[in-house]
Amino acid sequence: MTALHELDAHAMADALARGETTSLELVEHHLRRIDDRGPALGAFVTVTHERSLQAARDADATRRAASPEALPPFLGVPTAFKDLTSTAGVRTTLGSRLMADHVPDVDAHVVTLVERAGFVSLGKTNTPELGLSSYTDNDVVGPARTPWDLDRTAGGSSGGAAAAVAAGLVPLAQGSDGGGSIRIPSSCCGVFGFKPSRGRVSAGPVGSDWSGLAGDGPITRTVRDAAALLDAMAHPMPGDLRPLPDPVEPFAAWAGRRPGRLRIARWVDPYLPGLEASAGSLAAWEHATEVLRGLGHEVVDVENPFPPELEPQFNVVWSSGMAAAPIPEEGLDLLRGTTRYWLERGRTHSAADLARAMQFLEATTRDVVTSMSGFDAWLTPTLAMPPQPVAWFTESGDPAEDHRRELAFTPYTAVYNMAGVPAASLPLVEVDGLPVGVMLAGRPGEDGPLFSLCAQVEEADPWNRRRPPRPPVHD
Repeated sequence: MTALHELDAHAMADALARGETTSLELVEHHLRRIDDRGPALGAFVTVTHERSLQAARDADATRRAASPEALPPFLGVPTAFKDLTSTAGVRTTLGSRLMADHVPDVDAHVVTLVERAGFVSLGKTNTPELGLSSYTDNDVVGPARTPWDLDRTAGGSSGGAAAAVAAGLVPLAQGSDGGGSIRIPSSCCGVFGFKPSRGRVSAGPVGSDWSGLAGDGPITRTVRDAAALLDAMAHPMPGDLRPLPDPVEPFAAWAGRRPGRLRIARWVDPYLPGLEASAGSLAAWEHATEVLRGLGHEVVDVENPFPPELEPQFNVVWSSGMAAAPIPEEGLDLLRGTTRYWLERGRTHSAADLARAMQFLEATTRDVVTSMSGFDAWLTPTLAMPPQPVAWFTESGDPAEDHRRELAFTPYTAVYNMAGVPAASLPLVEVDGLPVGVMLAGRPGEDGPLFSLCAQVEEADPWNRRRPPRPPVHD
């Protein structure tokens, strides 16, 4: 028999519907795996044992009392929420000592929607302080590590979520992405990560999509699970700043449909001068090109259309958001050096600086998207490097050097946040025992067609058969 943790969320839901397992059995099984493997991975900040077990019992009782057609589609299937995401009654630290005891009294809208689909949360996954880094480390529980090599980072900022999914601690998890924070850890951990189009998932009721950069999305092992989880998430709230309407057709339906012959642009040179892709990233990109051409798509080499002038303006927006955080002066000493670095940078910018930066990002990426309208999708590496050693980013002790290394690590992802387009990291390749992702992006608002393409690639070159070689067990 296939072990419970080897099933994707769809297979778990089917097993529950057939009476082959119960939610309580699923939740207990995954909680044991979290207790055994989670600490070595740094995957979770908080594990909600009793709360999750009671939710599983409630799910089983609901299943016994209701007709099958009246049940939520994923009733009783385990999941987890990122520790940046507000969860009523559950500690939410934002990866910061300053918030170590913070317990919100309201759920984020995305939490309400995911739980409405029947999922049972097992806790809060690890994130860097305030989600600022492309690696996951903090002073609350320490670093998140890829299950492929415990000496290397799981990536960030949704590193705990990606590590948990890759190690079979949960079948799928919610992440968020403001500059690559779903796709970066998905590449490092060998799972599928999907950043939706701008405005696809609400930041409500207490969050804000003020910059247009960040949004929630799924981290999974299969494309069909990602499409279904986004179907659960993709419902706006009244008052959202940039709402996209409910999709006319479910993303799960798109994932089950073959795309026609597509025209796909590809480039490998980063938009920042002086940076280049590693041999492994280049090999993964070439392999993806062969798969796409083998499926009948036209793949065309183009110059990277994003200009380097985007980077300093992105930094103005990024750091201004940090400067606006309600951090008391007496709490500054509790922040990590990198967090204070972004806070201090943000405090140097005026309101006019921020307005000019946001206008530049919008106008420039609009020009790029318009110029690329003749292509159905874009292909690049996800990262320029494989997962790096856990201490590599911070070993100098200089936050500016930390930033420089982050740019060298991930010079492909943030442009898609600036442009607001959907983008996914696909775990197609393993190089020297480490996963290396490739990235496909689509036109703004065309999340469905991108799911179709990703599902076709998954079928042609299945990645779900690859697992971390030796799942870590906590001593």
